[in-house]
Amino acid sequence: MTVPPRKDWPRPDPLPEGGVLVTDVILATFRLNARLMEAAQDLAAHGGLTAAWWQVLGGVLDEPRSVADVGRIMGVSRQGVQRIADLLVERGLAEYRPNPAHRRAKLLACTEAGYWAIRQISVAQHPFADKLSANIDLDELRTTLATMQTLITRLEEA
Repeated sequence: MTVPPRKDWPRPDPLPEGGVLVTDVILATFRLNARLMEAAQDLAAHGGLTAAWWQVLGGVLDEPRSVADVGRIMGVSRQGVQRIADLLVERGLAEYRPNPAHRRAKLLACTEAGYWAIRQISVAQHPFADKLSANIDLDELRTTLATMQTLITRLEEA
C-alpha cells in the first residue's frame, strides 16, 4: 500500500461535542476493559478457569445453548466460543447435548464440575464487586449501565 504525502490526506470534519464525548467514552472503555480483564483473570483462577472460559460457561449457567447463541450473548465470535467450548468439554466443565431444534448444532451445557468452578469464582467475585462499587452512587452506576446498553444496541444495529 502506498501512503500519500500528509498534505494530500483527507481532513476529517470537526467533531461536535457528542462525537468528542463518545470518543472519550470509547477510549475510557478500552482502558476499563483492560483492567477488568486483569481482574477477571485473577478471579477466574479461583475456579481453575481463565477469564475466557468463565465467560463461555457464564453463557450456559441458566440453560444449555448453542455455541452461536453463547457468542451472541457474550458478544464474541462463534469460532472463539467453539474453541473454548471444546476445551471446557474436554476438561469436564461442560458437555454437549442434543439440540431438538437443530441436528448438527449441539447445545453446550454446564456440568456439576463447571458449576463448582463458577461457585468458587463467585465466592471471590462478590466481595470484589462490593468493594469496587463502594462509594459510587448507585444511581450513577444505573445510569452508566443504561448508557452502555444503549451504546451496545446502537453499535449492534449499525
